[in-house]
Amino acid sequence: MTFPRNVQSVSPLKLLTHRCNLQVLLLLLSLSCATAGCAHPRPRSSRAPIPPPINPPTNPALTPVIPSSFVEQGVASWYGVPYHGRRAANGEIYDMYKLTAAHRTLPFESVVRVTNLQNGRKIEVRITDRGPFVDDRVIDLSLAAARDLDMVAAGVVPVRLDLVAAVSPLASRFALQVGAFQNHENAVQLRDRLAKRFPPVSIREYDSPNGMLYRVFAGRVPGEAAARQLAEQLRREEGLSSFIIRLDD
Repeated sequence: MTFPRNVQSVSPLKLLTHRCNLQVLLLLLSLSCATAGCAHPRPRSSRAPIPPPINPPTNPALTPVIPSSFVEQGVASWYGVPYHGRRAANGEIYDMYKLTAAHRTLPFESVVRVTNLQNGRKIEVRITDRGPFVDDRVIDLSLAAARDLDMVAAGVVPVRLDLVAAVSPLASRFALQVGAFQNHENAVQLRDRLAKRFPPVSIREYDSPNGMLYRVFAGRVPGEAAARQLAEQLRREEGLSSFIIRLDD
C-alpha cells in the first residue's frame, strides 16, 4: 500500500511532548475554573445566626414605678474633681465618667430621668451618692450626665426629676441635717442643744473639698411626710433650716 506524499510520520518524542503540554493545559483550566467559581459551592449551614445577647439589668432588684409617682423640680448641679476616685455614699468608687448622681432621699440604685428645662435634653442616671447639701438644689450629677444635658459650662440648671425604677420598697427612715461645721466643737454644741427634744442627734464626718465637715443629724422618722413635719418644727422652734436625708444604715 502506498501513502499520500503529504502525510509525515511523528516521532515518539514529539508525541510525549504534546501529551505533557495537554496535561499542563488541563491542570491550568481546572485551577482557573475553581478560582472563577466553577467548583461546587459549599453547602450553607442550616443553623440560624445567633442573636446578640440582651444586656441584663444592672440590678435585678429594681422594679419599674408608676409614672409620676415621684416628680421633683429644682436646680441640678454637677460634681467631678476632687470627688472622682473617692468612695461614694453607697460604698462604690465614684467615677465622674459614668451616668450617676447624688440625691438626698431616693434609695441607692434608683434610676431617675433628668430633664434639662432650658433645652429639653434628657438623661437617665443611677443614684449612688448623697447630696447636694445646698439650698434649692435637688440633684448632683456626674460630669458625664452634665455633658449629656449640656450644662457643664453653666454649672447649675433647672431640671425635672422623674423616678423610672427603684428598689422596693421606697419606705425608709429619714433624718434632718441641721448643720455642718468645720469646727468640731460647734457641732457638739448643736448636738447637745437638740439632743433632749429631737433625739437621736448624731455627728457625722464628711470629707469635703474644703476639708473635714462635721454634720449634725437630728431625728429618725418613718417617712418623708414625718420628716417634713419635723423640719417645720425645728424651723419654728429653733430657727434652723434643714435637709431631709434618707438614712442608709
